[in-house]
Amino acid sequence: MKPMHAFRFPGESAEYRQARDELLRAEIELRKRAEVVAALRRTLPLGGDAQDYVFEEGAADLADRNTVRSVRLSELFEPGKDTLVLYSFMYGPSMPNACPMCTSFIDGLNGNALHVRQRVNLAIAARSPLERIREFARGRGWRNLRVVSSAKNTYNRDYYGESPDESQDSMMNVFTRRAGKVHHFWSSEARFLPEPGQNPRHLDLLWPLWTLLDLTPEGRGQDWYPKLSYDR
Repeated sequence: MKPMHAFRFPGESAEYRQARDELLRAEIELRKRAEVVAALRRTLPLGGDAQDYVFEEGAADLADRNTVRSVRLSELFEPGKDTLVLYSFMYGPSMPNACPMCTSFIDGLNGNALHVRQRVNLAIAARSPLERIREFARGRGWRNLRVVSSAKNTYNRDYYGESPDESQDSMMNVFTRRAGKVHHFWSSEARFLPEPGQNPRHLDLLWPLWTLLDLTPEGRGQDWYPKLSYDR
């Protein structure tokens, strides 16, 4: 079969190139399929009207421990930006610690938030009291994210970031504003349809950690998960 391209890496064998080209064909097909899915997603009709939930939010500066204000869902939309990406963070009031998996995911969001916010609105919601969430956010250095408390509303329950027994779940939701009204647009519903023997993996495409590890010979592993801290 004709080689995919003329570039070669130092010392590679013919066996390596043949196997790499086979993989490269699969990677190109995956890239094409990802764009097909993204285009299909963009054609979704408007979802249901969203309740204008009232959250609690602190000052933009995490060092300001005293400022607390109410902010509605509609107020999480900045002027000129009609899309809101809102992540449900697993940190409920009865949880002794924040979810390590969510924390790893949000660490990545915080690093990219300045870029994301050039295009859309981005925020994190958790059910714990605001000061508890903000104290954790300070420790992680999440200075680029809007972090709000949903402790006094039903947002997490309504959009599947919380189960009826009040256990917390991770969920990404996207809302859009049209003609002054906020509508639900998309959710990471793949969580409802797990593959046998796998975690739900409904956020994998948004999570650089797993994408990077999938490039390695070791892969992501079967029993390794992020932690809140590591021994160096």
